Order: sequence, then structure tokens, then C-alpha cells
Amino acid sequence: MVLPANARQQELDRMITQRGFVRVIDASVELGVSEVTVRADLSTLERRGRVTRVHGGAMPAGAAEPSLETALDRDAAAKVAIGRAAAQLVGNGDSIYVDAGSTSMAFAQALVDRHDLHDVVIVTSGLTIALALEPAIPRFTVLVTGGTLRPLQHSLVNPFAASMLDTLTLDVAFIGCNGVHPVVGATNINLAEAEIKSRVRARSRRGILLADATKLGHTALAAIGGPGDFDTLVTAGIVNGTAVDELREAGMTVLVADKLTA
Repeated sequence: MVLPANARQQELDRMITQRGFVRVIDASVELGVSEVTVRADLSTLERRGRVTRVHGGAMPAGAAEPSLETALDRDAAAKVAIGRAAAQLVGNGDSIYVDAGSTSMAFAQALVDRHDLHDVVIVTSGLTIALALEPAIPRFTVLVTGGTLRPLQHSLVNPFAASMLDTLTLDVAFIGCNGVHPVVGATNINLAEAEIKSRVRARSRRGILLADATKLGHTALAAIGGPGDFDTLVTAGIVNGTAVDELREAGMTVLVADKLTA
């Protein structure tokens, strides 16, 4: 039985408050209505000041982005698959950047698990990322950018983060994002984070995006770089084949880590 609009919106509000983030596709299944209806309900809740719309869903108003801890539980299997696939792209002697964020955490853990990997210099702006990489020292040299601490992602941003990055030339930047679009490119929900991601990409010979399937075809507030700034995207989850084709047509190599398509 489909709930009336008011009751449905109350239930949607409850779900978002309780979970911290709800995807449109999940709410559609749980409430037994179309994704179009869910988006309309979210728009209503947003006008009432109850929720904040973000790529693919919504979170409680006032929480512009989820904490790292909350994000780690979301699409966890896809993040693990992305991390393992991305770790295979790193070679002995490489100098790389590992972004802050939940997908990057899975990547960092996969790097540590690669016991054949050595003499790798890893720069990160994520405090939790640096701690996750610590067990691999001395195989890895881990450098933290410095800067101003952002509590949600436990990441370091300007002022002062850029001054360290500008002294480096890295082989590969592995960067997370909130949206990957074939025309707009990579975008992020937070301006300060996007600034660091963009700066790192400019200091690296290659750029590789790490983004689960929910982010494909979407855009967020702040630009990181255009499609041409990233040669590879590593993704996983229930991937929309059209979105993948469009990104490939834009010149990006797309690696689907768990080979699921829809």
C-alpha cells in the first residue's frame, strides 16, 4: 500500500534523520514509489528545511556532507572493490597522492595489503589515511600535507596545505569526488576539499578518479577538473552502462572493479 504524500514524506524524513543519508533509489524501493516521486518528496522536505539534497539522495539539514565514519558504511563493498583495483595501478618506486575520504580509506588499506609493494612515497591530506598507511612503513614513506583540519573528513585544507603541495611533483594523484560527469568532469560537495584536489592534480603527472557507481553522471558544487584532467576512473557497484559509455567517449578509461552493470 502506497502511503499518502504527507505520511510518505514523514517516513522519508525519519529515514534520513535516523541513517544520516538515504539514496533516492533505496527510498524508492522501500516506500514503493518511483524515483521521480522520491525526488519530489525530497524537494518538499528541503523547502521545509528538513533535509539537504546531495548527489543521489539527501541527508539531514545542516549536515552538508556525511562524516567519514558514516560514509565508510555506505556502499562498503563497492569501496573495497575500488580500493583493491586501484592498488593494482601502483608500482614500486611510485610517488602518489591518496585523497581523504571513505573510498580512499579502502584504497589505503588495499595498498597496505600489497606486501610486494615497496619504495612508494605517499602524500595524503587525510589524517585517518596516514594512520591506515602506518603499518606499511618502512615499505612506504608517508607524508602528510599539513594545513587546517576539517573535522568531518579528518582532512587538511588551506590555509597552508597548498604551500606543501606546490613543492612536489608526483607520479599519480588518486582522487575521490562526489560526481563524475562526461562534460563537467569531477566535482566535489565541499569547496575547500575541491581546491586541494584540484591543486594536487596539477602537481601530478596522472590523475585517477575513485568513485562508486552512485556518483557517475552526477555533478556537485565545486569543480575539481574536467574529463581531460583524469585518464582513468575506477568504479564499482551497480553501474549504469550509458554513464560509463559517455565517460569513455569523453576520453576516460573506466575500470569497473566488480563488473556489475545495469
